[in-house]
Amino acid sequence: MRYLWAPWRMDYILKDKGMGCLFCMKPKQGKDRENLILCRGKHAFVMMNRYPYNNGHLMVVPHRHCTDLEDLNPLESKELFDLLKVSIRLLKSSLSPHGFNIGVNIGKVGGAGEDHLHFHIVPRWAGDTNFMPVLGETKIVPEHLVNTYQRLRSAFIDHLKKRTRRKGGGKK
Repeated sequence: MRYLWAPWRMDYILKDKGMGCLFCMKPKQGKDRENLILCRGKHAFVMMNRYPYNNGHLMVVPHRHCTDLEDLNPLESKELFDLLKVSIRLLKSSLSPHGFNIGVNIGKVGGAGEDHLHFHIVPRWAGDTNFMPVLGETKIVPEHLVNTYQRLRSAFIDHLKKRTRRKGGGKK
């Protein structure tokens, strides 16, 4: 039998899960790089998944602790959808995926930690699934999380600068 080592998983396994809602706590800490927060809006934010299914696996999350999609107010809904679109655009330009899986986690049994709904964006490439997850129950992520964070953070910063210039100068 072959063993594949993924020592980074031990952090997740041993982590104290009773510390509260990570989607409420992480933005308040002001440690965006450490917490993999890429972009903050008024009503929502984008962060990388620390335990990704693929490179560039992002989550779009409302700032307000909200358990159900229908409880979002119109401003939260709009910003969540806008951040989904921006995230997809920036993932396309930064990582060149061939497609995406997008889903929303609602409720604990739906995968939403502490009942804080959030959207997942998982970039996909032709051939990104092979025998490893099927037979070896192991997923290979080819780029280090910090490198992907830096690449995507730069893309979000550039996007925000362009958007600010368009609003301020009236240029498109």
